[in-house]
Amino acid sequence: MKLLIHDLNEKEWEEVAQQYEGYEVISDKGNIKPCVGCFGCWLKTPGQCVIKDGYDRMGALIHQAEEVTVISRYTYGGFSSFVKNVMDRSIGWVLPYMEIHHGEMHHQKRYPEEKPITFIFRGSAFTEDEKAKARAYVEAVCLNFRGWIKELKFIPCEAETAKTQEAGCEQDGMILLNGSLRGNGSNTRKFLTALAGRLGTEEIVNLSATRPEETSRTLLSAGTLVLGMPLYVDGIPSQMLRVMERLEREPGGRKKVYVVSNMGFYESHQLKNLLSMVKEWCEKCGYEYCGGIAIGAGEMLKMFANGQGPGKHVGEGMEKLAGAIRNGDKAGDIYADVQGFPRWMYMMMANMNWPRAGKMNGLKKGELRKAFD
Repeated sequence: MKLLIHDLNEKEWEEVAQQYEGYEVISDKGNIKPCVGCFGCWLKTPGQCVIKDGYDRMGALIHQAEEVTVISRYTYGGFSSFVKNVMDRSIGWVLPYMEIHHGEMHHQKRYPEEKPITFIFRGSAFTEDEKAKARAYVEAVCLNFRGWIKELKFIPCEAETAKTQEAGCEQDGMILLNGSLRGNGSNTRKFLTALAGRLGTEEIVNLSATRPEETSRTLLSAGTLVLGMPLYVDGIPSQMLRVMERLEREPGGRKKVYVVSNMGFYESHQLKNLLSMVKEWCEKCGYEYCGGIAIGAGEMLKMFANGQGPGKHVGEGMEKLAGAIRNGDKAGDIYADVQGFPRWMYMMMANMNWPRAGKMNGLKKGELRKAFD
């Protein structure tokens, strides 16, 4: 079986459908739910998502396929929100356990395979810089998902509806947006709270509490946006992408944009693609990208978000970022790694916690590594 994941509309699909006769096809039926970061595909039903909407067996489908093809509209250096949603929901293909792979921390394989994947990006035109960004992104995805790039293509398609931008439409106020769907219990919320304390505000908007269209309307009123988000499949989480896509269509005046990003892997530099995506989005919207902070080992450093002990670099980065936001200046991209806590120890502790968490969710010994296809 060959697997195709695509975001083509009905007309576009009719033009290419014959090329993919016999494929298992995953397309947008309008009912896909976003990944909420609950770890259920690791801790409750290994290999399968707990959200039963027809996209819950993506990890198993990728495993069963002899090869995978992904067709996506080029979106800020990566996938469109729908394709990214499918990829986010496929994380059960790998294990929660971590190991060092190509010098970086990544998930371990669930299956003894490296899947060939063809990536086809669609766009109205591609610069060499955009092609390089797309390649860098899919290389990161394959490195973590343990696939390999069989082919990377860039093909033309009709441009989306042009954005509407009111010249000179300046906005006031600042909004801190928590883009993690885990809401108040998320690591992202804890890091945003640490930043908010330095800014003298307590107001943080949770994306989990509203629909993307409602969130985008809320963000239109602000002159400064602080976007907080975790790393999902080496990029921006799909629900945040939906908000960003909506704002690109109706930017609502000029804004200054800052980012607070975090991830479970140890090395903060793995967040570079996410920051690059936000920067390109700002360019599309006519916003001013002012940089942000990238935090590695977020699961541990959330406890030291104010700068104590291992969180020294996080604290320093938060101070720099807060100062830039207060003054309306650029902060640049700040990479905050763990201070004085070795990677091997962090990884060992993280891997020890997964079986305990699985047991708490009713899994017997060894079932965490099992795949219920």
